[in-house]
Amino acid sequence: MYSSSIFESNFDDFSDQNSQCAIGVFDSGVGGLTVLRQIYKQLPNESIIYFGDTAHLPYGIRSQAEILQYVREILNWMQQQRVKMVIMACNTSSALALENVRQEFDFPILGVVLPGARAAVQQGKRIGVIATPATAKSNAYRQAIMEIQPDVQVWQVSCPEFVPLIEQNRIHDPYTTEVAKSYLEPLIKQEIDTLVYGCTHYPHLAPVLRSLLPSYVKLVDPAVHVVAACAQELDLLSIRNTRLPMPTRFAVSGCPQQFAQSGLQWLGYTPLVEQVYLTDATVS
Repeated sequence: MYSSSIFESNFDDFSDQNSQCAIGVFDSGVGGLTVLRQIYKQLPNESIIYFGDTAHLPYGIRSQAEILQYVREILNWMQQQRVKMVIMACNTSSALALENVRQEFDFPILGVVLPGARAAVQQGKRIGVIATPATAKSNAYRQAIMEIQPDVQVWQVSCPEFVPLIEQNRIHDPYTTEVAKSYLEPLIKQEIDTLVYGCTHYPHLAPVLRSLLPSYVKLVDPAVHVVAACAQELDLLSIRNTRLPMPTRFAVSGCPQQFAQSGLQWLGYTPLVEQVYLTDATVS
């Protein structure tokens, strides 16, 4: 069902016993590294298996059926790695697939939308959400925010160009600034006081966004809050790791070299990356 080729390393030392202690984290690409960095910060003893579905990015332009298929394939692979929990470090997947797959797997699966929505209503009353087209179309953030705090106002903007620009490492390209300005303009006109990163890729754009937003606008990074929720879940289930963690295992469905090069900028080191070929054999 699955095959893999290893780039720059092998992972024989990542034994079944240690894999059982790992938290799985997945995203379409490097966006989920914002969640990974938060795990390093908040849960330094946890071992991590990170999967980037780079063969299918960007997720934000995919249909719900496609997203469900990709997510099921990834979770089936994660299940084979015997993870104890999975963080869906992808807003599009969280918006379109989380409720479906939670019923299909016997380990806890956390999404980023609800933790992000809870944090947003604690910050302000006029909330802007920048998101992928699929996440914005789903209205997942608006619905979650309004359920928590019905008297707030929410505006969403679809940002289709952000993920490709980030994956291409064009953060500091003048074109990226112009694109960001066009996306933020309608939100600034609405005088938002809070901006939610509705995609885990977007915190990589923080310097650009901060330079364009009024100083009083607070930025909400759901990655921070989903990891805090993960910590609570680990304690609730009494499965927090107290031993030294294993080195993070990185796997992608696309080009491992490209991911490793991008990872250097976001992680501060060049990750060792394996390529995993997922099939739809288990997907109905």
